[in-house]
Amino acid sequence: MTRKLFAGIGMAVALVLLAGTSFAAQWANPSLLITPDQVKSNIEKPDWVVVDCRDLEDYVKGHIPGAISLGKRCKKALRDSTARLFNDTSKYESILSKVGIGNDSHVVFYHGNLDTLPDATVGFWIMEYLGHDKVHLIDGGLDAWRKSGNRLDTTPVKKAPKTFKAKVQHNLVATTDEVLSIANGKKKGVQFIDSRSKKEHEGTDIRALRGGHVPNTTMNVSHLDTLQKVKNPKTEKMDTVEYLDPDALNKNFGSLDRNKRTVAYCQTGTRSTLTYFELRLMGFKDLANWDESWRVYASDFANYPVEAPNGQQYYNFDKVNKDIKKLTKKLDKLEETLKKLDNQTASK
Repeated sequence: MTRKLFAGIGMAVALVLLAGTSFAAQWANPSLLITPDQVKSNIEKPDWVVVDCRDLEDYVKGHIPGAISLGKRCKKALRDSTARLFNDTSKYESILSKVGIGNDSHVVFYHGNLDTLPDATVGFWIMEYLGHDKVHLIDGGLDAWRKSGNRLDTTPVKKAPKTFKAKVQHNLVATTDEVLSIANGKKKGVQFIDSRSKKEHEGTDIRALRGGHVPNTTMNVSHLDTLQKVKNPKTEKMDTVEYLDPDALNKNFGSLDRNKRTVAYCQTGTRSTLTYFELRLMGFKDLANWDESWRVYASDFANYPVEAPNGQQYYNFDKVNKDIKKLTKKLDKLEETLKKLDNQTASK
């Protein structure tokens, strides 16, 4: 199944699902993003599955009525312990089939807050990687659902098993070998987007053995810079919220060529799935997420070149070890204080 087929199906579904809505004027592939009202209209249909991407403990406290949980956050349920894709596709087929997702299912992912928004986009990207062409997100997630006047439910939902068979789209995953060829200038014409923060990109916030970014990165656009900002009445500051901002997307990505190969990356390939989803909305044709991303790349000193504005940056193990020792001493003192208080209480 090709990207053209995805786009064609997306536009066809859009005419059915989103006719008369404002999304059509904003996005090239509007059917990927749906409203709470559309969820309410379809959630009871047997070929619709709504997935809550939060932790199970949050799910049981209150979720969209009819929504299922994968038992843990989506980024954990759908990846291995190192935040990588499962190598064995049959694991995905088993997970999805057991929770009632089949090849005929419309799958809707939603998040609970800004922190779990990338969990929903991880789910979206992985479903497309598995060749599924009926996958959506709720813009604003649980917040949008509640602001639309809808209630929550605390009863866990279990759907009857279905059969899901993957048709893996390998081109939706950028490999580290592909990235190395970009970094070395051997593969040209690829639009390469760093979805991390500016400090991570520049190498002052180091979250691997080295800091900085991959050579020949086209642009650095933090995933937070693509979301809506609203004024906080208490602080008078502009807070980032978990709703997509069409103007911000156009400002950041509007100059890019929608027909060129475009790859997004971050620390673990998680935040960059939000970039992947946003560019899908905008109509980019040849997209990929770099699953291994910076954590894997920057930990190899011998083979992978790194750029940083202030020169090569390395993780400061000495400082971290000193900070750990200081923290340990503080905890020891706190424990001694608590023991003294316990003894004083016991003697009274």
